[in-house]
Amino acid sequence: MNETLNVIAERYSCRDFKSEMPSDEILQAIAEAAIQAPSGMNRQAWRVIVVKDQTLMREMEAEGMSYLAGMEDKSSYNRIMERGGRLFYGAPCMIVVPIDPTQYGPALIDCGILCQNITLAATSLGIANIMCGFTGLAFASGLRAEEFSKRLGFPDGYAFGCSVLLGYANTTKPPHEPDKNKISFIG
Repeated sequence: MNETLNVIAERYSCRDFKSEMPSDEILQAIAEAAIQAPSGMNRQAWRVIVVKDQTLMREMEAEGMSYLAGMEDKSSYNRIMERGGRLFYGAPCMIVVPIDPTQYGPALIDCGILCQNITLAATSLGIANIMCGFTGLAFASGLRAEEFSKRLGFPDGYAFGCSVLLGYANTTKPPHEPDKNKISFIG
C-alpha cells in the first residue's frame, strides 16, 4: 500500500490527549494542508483558525457541556459524562473552521473536505486528532456565540462549521474496522 493509503488506514479518532502542545511548525504544516483542500468553484467559503488558548477552549467546552446538560434528551450529555465529562477530551489545541452561511450547502461540503485534510495531515505528522462537531455547542445557545465568534476572529457573518481537536495521544486505539459490505460496483 502507498503512504497515503497507509495514513488513511491508520487514522483513528483520539478521545484521550496529553497536555503537550504540538509545535507551531507542525500546526502551521497542518493548517497549510487544510487550505489546500478543494472547494466548490474555488469559493473557499471557510477560514482556518488554530486555537492554542487553553482558557478559551475551557470556556467553550463549559458552554457546550452546559448546553448539553440543559437538553431534554440527556443521551449525549450522559455519553460524554461516561467518557470523562470533557467535550474536547483534554486536547491542547484545535482548529476551528467557520464557514460562510450564505453558501451553506456547498460550504459544509467544503468544510468536511478541509477537515479531512487536517485529520490526514495530522496523522501523517504523528498528531492524534478527532473531528469535533461538539465545538458547535458553544455557539448553539446564542448567549455566548457572538463572544466566541469575536474571540476566535470569525469574519463578519461567518458561522461555526466544524473543528478538529489536535494533540498527542495519551492512549491509543486501533482504527475502526471498515465494513467492506458498504462498497458496491455498478457495471
